[in-house]
Amino acid sequence: MTDSAKRSRAYTEAGVNIDEANRFIGRIKNMVASTFTPGVATGIGGFGGLFQPDVAGMEAPMLVAGTDGVGTKLKLAFVFDKHDTIGIDLVAMSVNDVLVQGAKPLFFLDYFATGKLESGVAEQVVSGVVDGCRQSECALLGGETAEMPGFYADGEYDLSGFCVGIVDTPKVVTGGRIESGDVFIGLGASGPHSNGYSLIRKIFDESGLAADDTFPGTDEKAADVLIRPTRLYVKSVMALLERVDVKGMVHVTGGGFYDNVPRVLPENVTARFDFGAWDMPPVFNWLKEQGKLSWPEMLQIFNCGIGYIVAVSPDQADETLAVLKEQGEQAWVIGRAEAYSSGEQVIIDGAD
Repeated sequence: MTDSAKRSRAYTEAGVNIDEANRFIGRIKNMVASTFTPGVATGIGGFGGLFQPDVAGMEAPMLVAGTDGVGTKLKLAFVFDKHDTIGIDLVAMSVNDVLVQGAKPLFFLDYFATGKLESGVAEQVVSGVVDGCRQSECALLGGETAEMPGFYADGEYDLSGFCVGIVDTPKVVTGGRIESGDVFIGLGASGPHSNGYSLIRKIFDESGLAADDTFPGTDEKAADVLIRPTRLYVKSVMALLERVDVKGMVHVTGGGFYDNVPRVLPENVTARFDFGAWDMPPVFNWLKEQGKLSWPEMLQIFNCGIGYIVAVSPDQADETLAVLKEQGEQAWVIGRAEAYSSGEQVIIDGAD
């Protein structure tokens, strides 16, 4: 027995394997380092991560921070035994949030907690986090791996993430300039992203559909459709901000259209959307039919195919669509801003 093993024997007998944790960290070091951007000033393993942002050309740099988890979508990762993309979800839920205010993501930190560390599974999870960070040009600056025997069910884990971005204060996007006549342009979602999964799991369990069955309306397996990772909009939106005066942005997360759009609307503005103006991924039609839901219910719970929304002046709508399509996004004019009178601030025509 090594000296290290002797010293940690009591902890190992309690269910915490320090050596396994150290092996895991050694295996992911190079992978994590591949995300490092020029601002990273420390390696892996320190107590804190140091980052020196490039603020050249900024009048008044402002930091924007966001944090989130993946929610019960994790349960499907356990059921399907698929762990290599759930980390993308983790990154996306935070970086897409800070992006809404025009911030470029600088760095990300993750928290992985489990009852018994299985380094192979944990490495797959981190590979997804790394992928998400690369897609967002965001450094994985650090993280925490916690092994807590008896706290989680066997084979399960939990995730949370934290992102910090930067924006020049005069360029912060708040939505406060949105006015009647402006148009809303929707960016296509990859699926339900990371929201509504308590209901999705219930519908899936009751449907009789198996993970390897072909998902209705597609040629893909059900597991692949239901666990498809959240789309990252960072590169596309950063490119858009360089060429278009974006007045407001929305990350369509939990609460769908009805709860998220009002978060950026001035009190005197109503958002009116044209249901059917965008392509609906088959997963949402299946959820509606299997769950016996109405479209208003669907739009309250899910993104229904629109993961991100930008508000621009009507004379910049064509340029906005062109930039987004250059970046590989599916994008449509999906609505317009109107003067608010009374009632709901979000109206979706045709969603009956």
